[in-house]
Amino acid sequence: MDALFGGRSISFKALSDFSSLDTRVRGHLRSVYSCLAFSTLVAAGGALMHFYTSLFQAGILSTLVALGCLLALGMTKHSKQNFNTRFGLLAGFSFFMGLGLGPVLDFAIEIDPGIIPTAFLGTSVIFVSFTLAALWAERRSYLFLGGMLFAGLQILILLGIANIFFHSYAIFNVNLYAGLVIMCAFVLYDTQLIVEKCHSGDNDYIWHSVDLFLDFINIFRRLVIILGMNKKKDNKKN
Repeated sequence: MDALFGGRSISFKALSDFSSLDTRVRGHLRSVYSCLAFSTLVAAGGALMHFYTSLFQAGILSTLVALGCLLALGMTKHSKQNFNTRFGLLAGFSFFMGLGLGPVLDFAIEIDPGIIPTAFLGTSVIFVSFTLAALWAERRSYLFLGGMLFAGLQILILLGIANIFFHSYAIFNVNLYAGLVIMCAFVLYDTQLIVEKCHSGDNDYIWHSVDLFLDFINIFRRLVIILGMNKKKDNKKN
């Protein structure tokens, strides 16, 4: 017997049933998630570059280059003529974002290399679950979260800046775990926002994929740190 979730039966058929979305939106989402998969693969390449070569290393320069690619992408008009340029900028942004994960992944490998695939699997499960929840839910039902999420993000940024001076483990934990919850909620919000933008005629799937890519990266980064810290505590106990 199928379990019930939100009035819908959970089965393989239900998981793949997006008939509530019109054909244009479904096509747009396919393009968005194709770009997201591409970005994730390129980011993985950037992370590997950090490990195996000294040519590229995570640091302030890689962060600035990633930011530059993102700004250039946002300023370049979405059109067929600009597709190659924008896709190249997406690749550059993704590569240097992956490169920026290097220090966090170094931390995990030092404790237990198995943390990385576990965190990636956990991130994938979380991301897919919240994406499906957003697509199954009533249209616009999660858009009200926007104001609260951005306010929460600003508070986390301020806490992070404050903790540079206070070096508080409690503040660090609040930032880490609250940040994970906020990023998960952003998957709900961003997914429904992309659907609404498509309904309103905004079909810039490359730019839309950036929002989801950032959600994925931020969830992954926090899961790596959480799993690493918990593993470190277990090792000390043993």
